[in-house]
Amino acid sequence: MESVNVAIIYYSASGTVHALAKAAAEGAEKAGATVRLRKVRETAPQEAINSNPAWAQHVTDSADVTEATLDDLAWADALLLGTPTRFGNVSAQLKAFIDTAGPLWQQGKLANKVCSAFTSTGTTHGGRESTILAMSNTFYHWGGIIVPPGYTDPIQFQTGTPYGTAAGSGAPADEILQAIRYQARRVVDTAAALKAGRATA
Repeated sequence: MESVNVAIIYYSASGTVHALAKAAAEGAEKAGATVRLRKVRETAPQEAINSNPAWAQHVTDSADVTEATLDDLAWADALLLGTPTRFGNVSAQLKAFIDTAGPLWQQGKLANKVCSAFTSTGTTHGGRESTILAMSNTFYHWGGIIVPPGYTDPIQFQTGTPYGTAAGSGAPADEILQAIRYQARRVVDTAAALKAGRATA
């Protein structure tokens, strides 16, 4: 398989999306990819963070995770972006990072990358699909090649999230972790096929 670079870039407040991101990294690495696991910078005021013990704890627990830079976007053949839903939309923290990518976009350096998204919500119908669809708007503007999991593996009939893996609050269930590993593998396989095809074109 053609070597594929995968950047998994995410924001997580209380740790659920972080757990999904780590599982995605496992799936991508198992599929043969070189992976960068990156969190985006926290922009919330300390007062807000301290108001939620789980949020404050996760800031401490994830202190060793490298923060994302634009180089991670440029380096990657494929991108998996993760965010908790915020009123059915992308978190401000991840959006702030995305909004710095204008120079890369203007140079065409974000085009033709394989892109996929995942999310978490506090409730079962708390904006999962709308958040992933909102993320897709960014991919459209970049000229990305969107690769959803779809119903292309039996695990998808258990999780019911063809747009992208979605978890509830707290530690993701085993089938959700299986689903994000599968999603990452599908992204890697697609990126590898595209990379190989371009090399022989």
